[in-house]
Amino acid sequence: MIRVVGLGPGAIGSLTIETLELLKEGKKIYLRTEKHPTVDYLKSLSIQFETYDDRYEEYNNFDDVYRSIAEDLIQKHEIHGDIIYGVPGHPLVAETSVKLLIKMCEKNKIDIEILPAVSFIDAVIQSLKLDPIEGLKIIDAFDIKNQVLDKRVGLLITQVYNKSIATDVKIALLEYYKDDMEIYFVRAAGIKGLECTRKIKLYELDRQEDIDYLTSIFIPKELEATLDFQDLIGVINTLRDENGCSWDRLQTHESLKKCLIEECYEVLEAIDEKDEDKIIEELGDVLLQVVFHAQIGKEQGYFNINDVIKGVTSKMINRHPHIFKNIESKNPQQVLESWENIKIEEKGFNNYTDTLKHVPKNLPGLMRAYKVQEKASKLGFDFDSVEPAMEKVLEELQEVKDVYKGNNRAKIEEEVGDLVFSTVNVARMLDIDPEFAVNYTIDKFISRFQYIEENASNRNLDLKDMSLAEMDTLWNESKS
Repeated sequence: MIRVVGLGPGAIGSLTIETLELLKEGKKIYLRTEKHPTVDYLKSLSIQFETYDDRYEEYNNFDDVYRSIAEDLIQKHEIHGDIIYGVPGHPLVAETSVKLLIKMCEKNKIDIEILPAVSFIDAVIQSLKLDPIEGLKIIDAFDIKNQVLDKRVGLLITQVYNKSIATDVKIALLEYYKDDMEIYFVRAAGIKGLECTRKIKLYELDRQEDIDYLTSIFIPKELEATLDFQDLIGVINTLRDENGCSWDRLQTHESLKKCLIEECYEVLEAIDEKDEDKIIEELGDVLLQVVFHAQIGKEQGYFNINDVIKGVTSKMINRHPHIFKNIESKNPQQVLESWENIKIEEKGFNNYTDTLKHVPKNLPGLMRAYKVQEKASKLGFDFDSVEPAMEKVLEELQEVKDVYKGNNRAKIEEEVGDLVFSTVNVARMLDIDPEFAVNYTIDKFISRFQYIEENASNRNLDLKDMSLAEMDTLWNESKS
């Protein structure tokens, strides 16, 4: 039998009578660490024990330390039979070595008994006069980067052992909370003479001189601490409510289509301008559209924002097997090929034509043409070089010339479309983004047109009163 006891948060009065009697009678007692206030009291009672403090020097990380302790306890049990293992606080609260020991005992069919104890959480609750029923989330400082922060509950961060760990905790918290938010620094909770609880600003966390292995941090529930994703969902829900905004309540998936496209283009413009504040604002507008559509889906009973997030997260995991499924890493080109193959499998395409049809029809024409050509090219259906593609442009231009004077508008439209499609092909083969190229030309046209207008104005002329020849002269001047 291995009996695991908790030594409480540090005050002698927190030791249970059952634990104390067991320690007095026990012959083979092992403590995870001697660095605990209660240990001096055990010594005063002449209780003999061994500790695992040397393991902290022997290994480079805590996971290895705790694993080695659990493995050694199993070996000690094989040698001595009944043994006692003592840990700070409660054995089942933030005690990795005990978690590992429980698993090893199950594997080796060894009986294990956990004796209850006062945990450091009880001491912190007492020190801060908290009622955990109002919401309390407990996080190990070493795992804070993997946790989701939430202002709607109190947050207790344990094992803030030193300034380095405190810095890591502060950086993680600053991604969510304001830097001047008041938090509680709690040291040696429940230990008379050592206990210290004080308010500090979040940015001051790693500047505290008395940080040690008895330190915890508490961030109180504070709904005004920040605005997060749930707040955005709540705002949209309110706007769509029966007492909400009359305009927002009228919107549908169809009516918002144009808004989504416009917001995406505004993001692109902000990126081109390299305006960080504008990028933040415009990305927010795109996110607003996503949440808005999700709210409509929820109201109609078809889907909600969780379905959207689940879908895209599953897709990203599935399409990156070289990251999430321990498959051999690939270079960027292989990653793209793998992405396309997985996509074909996911969509259930029956033939290559389906991959072309899947390119969204609502894309701008140049972009859609580029993507369709690109997919066909990957299957080998493409010109060998750019020269034949250029000749194709001339061929299509001639076909426009052959029909443009006629009355068959459908035929003229078809031939003009062929000409534009062929021009996109040339751009693609030259590795030029046709959308970028045509927008560059548009900007150039506007700039030269502005030159014409400004020069005309300097001569007290109105463009409408000028001849085409006069405007052409100024146009040619603008080029230089």
